[in-house]
Amino acid sequence: MKKLVITFLSLMILSSASVYAAGIEVLPTMQSRSNAQDRVWVGTFQIVWNEFIDNVIHMPVRFREGTPASVLELNKQTFTETDLSDNSYYKMTGKVTKRTKKQIAKAIKRKFNETSDILDQIEWNPKEEKLLLYAMLKKDFEFINEFEVLEKAPFGQNQEADYFGISKRNKELASGVEVLFYNSEDDFAVKLKTKDKDEVYLYKTPSNKAFNYLWQDILKKQASFKGITRFKDNDELKVPNIKFSEEKIFDEVTNKRIKGTNLYIDKAMETVKFDMNNKGVELKSEAAMSVATCSLPAPEELIPRLFNFDDTFVLFLKETGKSSPYFALRVHDITKYQD
Repeated sequence: MKKLVITFLSLMILSSASVYAAGIEVLPTMQSRSNAQDRVWVGTFQIVWNEFIDNVIHMPVRFREGTPASVLELNKQTFTETDLSDNSYYKMTGKVTKRTKKQIAKAIKRKFNETSDILDQIEWNPKEEKLLLYAMLKKDFEFINEFEVLEKAPFGQNQEADYFGISKRNKELASGVEVLFYNSEDDFAVKLKTKDKDEVYLYKTPSNKAFNYLWQDILKKQASFKGITRFKDNDELKVPNIKFSEEKIFDEVTNKRIKGTNLYIDKAMETVKFDMNNKGVELKSEAAMSVATCSLPAPEELIPRLFNFDDTFVLFLKETGKSSPYFALRVHDITKYQD
C-alpha cells in the first residue's frame, strides 16, 4: 500500500528577534508537570494537536505501547482557537504541493502582512504523498504607556538584571497597572494593560506547581483580596526585561502506533521566542508534527507596596474576554533571559 506522511505545522509569530538560551523547558500543555525551574508553555502545539484529533483521526490519541500523561492532557483540548480572536490566527489543511504553498503564502500576506519562517523548509515535491496542516498565530502589542527604563538591580541571588516599571509618582503610567492582590512582598500579582485586547499578568511566587494551578491561584487570591486595587502614588513597579528563544522535541509522542489507525507520529517539535521590555511584548512560536501512515484517515493607602519582580515569578498572556491564557512562563534564573 502507498505510504503517506502527514505533516502538521503551526506558526505563532510576533518577532524576528532571536536570542538563544539553554535550560528553559518547553511544555506541551498548561497542565504539564515539570521539575525545571524555568519553563514555558504556549498554545501553538495544542492547536496542531487539536487539528489532528478533530480533522484527521476524529478521536483522542492513544498509543498501542501505552499513552503518556502529556498525551492524555493534550487530548483534553483545554486550549482551543476559541481562546483567541479570529483575526489573530490562520490555519488550513491541504496536500503538500507548490499550489498549497502559494495559497498559504498569499493568505498570511493578506491577513497579517507576514511571511512564513518555515514553509521553505518543506519539500514541496515529495516522493511520498503528504498532507499538510498549517496554522499561523500572530501577536505583537504595546503597553498603554511606555514604562520607565530602570537601573540595573539584583534578581534572585544577586544576579544583575535590566528592569522597567514605575519608580516615582506618575499617574499616567499608574493607569496602565491593575493590582490584582497584594498579600506581602513575596505574594502579589498585577495586570499590565495594553493598547490591544491582550493582557499581561505577573504573579510573584516561589511555588513550583503546574501553570494551570498557578493561574487558578491568581483568580482565587484576586477574588478574596479586599485591599486597594489601584496603583497608588507611593507604590513601585519593577519588572525584568525578558528575552529568550527555545526549542523542544516532544520525544514522548514519537514513533508509537496510534490505536485504531495505521498512523504513528515520527516528529513533534515546538519553538518559542519571547521578548518583553518597557514598550510591550513580541512573541514567536512554531510547532510541527509529522505523522506517517499506510492510509489516510477519513498570570493600605499609606504603606508603600513594592511590586518588585526581582525573584522567581510567573507571567501569563490572555486576551480580554477570554477565560484561558495562551502563554505562560516561569522565570527563576534571570541569566537565561538577558545578555
